[in-house]
Amino acid sequence: MAIRNIVTVGDPVLTKKCRAVETIDQRILDLLDDMADTLYESGGVGLAAPQVGILRRVVVIDIDEGLIELINPEIIHAEGEQTDAEGCLSNPGKYGMVTRPNKVTIRALNRNGETFELTGEGLLARAFCHELDHLDGKMFMSLVSEWIETE
Repeated sequence: MAIRNIVTVGDPVLTKKCRAVETIDQRILDLLDDMADTLYESGGVGLAAPQVGILRRVVVIDIDEGLIELINPEIIHAEGEQTDAEGCLSNPGKYGMVTRPNKVTIRALNRNGETFELTGEGLLARAFCHELDHLDGKMFMSLVSEWIETE
């Protein structure tokens, strides 16, 4: 479809809470397709709609296990703890140590409007938390315990 521009820190869209998707229409389907193209072009593992300037509760994730599309996602269960390096496409080149749950279950709609649940551990749990934070105007930098120096 199309590669969209990824907004970066300083853009106020990244600090706003996204609105729920009421109707899955062609605009939402195009957004999902464009976000997938943008994610793959960027080399990231996840992308939330506000990162491409759209204040809707839409996320795409791929941790090299296939594309996951989430509409109106919510975390319904989280357990355990993991601390690892985290970065963000909207804050390129900056990485920090962040503690997140190790196992997370989300509930969302797919592109056909069907509700599903998915449980992720490790990197997928981290991606769920990171991307869903974006939908509420939160960025990983507020959770960093230690910044990682990169060249």
